[in-house]
Amino acid sequence: MTHNIPFENLSESDLVVDAIYEGGSQGDWGAEPICKILPGISNQSGFRVRKLEDDSRALVVLFSSLNDDDWPDSIDTTLGILTYFGDNKKPGKALHDTSKGGNKLLSEYFNIIHNDEVVNDQIPPFFIFTKFPTAKSSRSVQFRGVVVPGHPNFSSTQDLVAIWKTTDGQRFQNYRSSFSVLNIPVVSRAWIADILAGNHNSDNAPQAWKAWTEKSTYKILTSEPTTNIRSIADQKPNKTQSKIIDLIHQHFEDQNNQFQGFEPFAAKIFEMHDDRVIIDEITKRSRDGGRDAIGRYRLGMNKDPVYVEFALEAKCYKRGGSVSVRDTSRLISRIRNRQFGVVVTTGVIVGQALKEAREDKHPIIFITGKDIAEILISHGYSTIKSVKLLLNSFEAQ
Repeated sequence: MTHNIPFENLSESDLVVDAIYEGGSQGDWGAEPICKILPGISNQSGFRVRKLEDDSRALVVLFSSLNDDDWPDSIDTTLGILTYFGDNKKPGKALHDTSKGGNKLLSEYFNIIHNDEVVNDQIPPFFIFTKFPTAKSSRSVQFRGVVVPGHPNFSSTQDLVAIWKTTDGQRFQNYRSSFSVLNIPVVSRAWIADILAGNHNSDNAPQAWKAWTEKSTYKILTSEPTTNIRSIADQKPNKTQSKIIDLIHQHFEDQNNQFQGFEPFAAKIFEMHDDRVIIDEITKRSRDGGRDAIGRYRLGMNKDPVYVEFALEAKCYKRGGSVSVRDTSRLISRIRNRQFGVVVTTGVIVGQALKEAREDKHPIIFITGKDIAEILISHGYSTIKSVKLLLNSFEAQ
């Protein structure tokens, strides 16, 4: 159960990670909870800045609905990584030419952390909030933590990347940034007051914050999932994702109703998911032995790699169709020692199949229809037109 803070108590409340902060019942911007929690912050846009009298930034709020398919912000709670896209989301403007200055802000602060000298104290705290409508207010939000630019898993060439997108034939760039979620379970009201007064390194600042500003040490809030078994509800695609999955199914179903072109497409999806994947062969149906593709996964240094083999099984089902225990058992029985298996399906995985695979510790990766859509969207295939162009390159084998 989540902890909900009433709207009337927001100005006095601490910020607790994953707690819900209720919006007001008014039908206007006065119902916005963030500007009540953090006085002086703006109540619109993804980038919301609180400035001091000298025009410097006291703090930055990053807000996300987490449901923009073109710009899929995400929070990896296991590794403590926030992936956040910039604010140049339509063609017609240069990368830094945005009304709220979000991309310019990202460039400025990521340049600071890439400096050889430790000058992180020049960077204000970033507070991340996500949309969380409740019965009381559609404007309610969830506090997701304090984040700072960069992450130990990403180099200086990976943590802030300008990516190209195309809309109606017009090309433009936007940033994809990676932040670390610091191990700060509670932001005290006292530290908030100090921040708003221009002193984010006060005695009330959390130790994880001081470690980062003073020594560039990332003390990250990581968490182990209590279960690896995804529910059917968690596997179901949203409206936009459903259109993509329906298109994929229809495309391959039309090919003699045999779905023969789906195997190389499924293999390509796994490759897109991770650039360390190498597909060696798409097997012929007459001799696939329950394996639609075989390949290797690259580990270690590029100059001296180690490879682990895998077998991939592809299942093209109508949206909502399910991979059964029998399907997964067949793949498991064909995995040899030091190999792993991959199931790629446009449908879902039944709970019992997931449960048995996880509890018996079988090395199986499951990629469902929802996952396929998310992988495609993250690679720029977010429209029906762009997905059709990709699908047309996969013909029956």
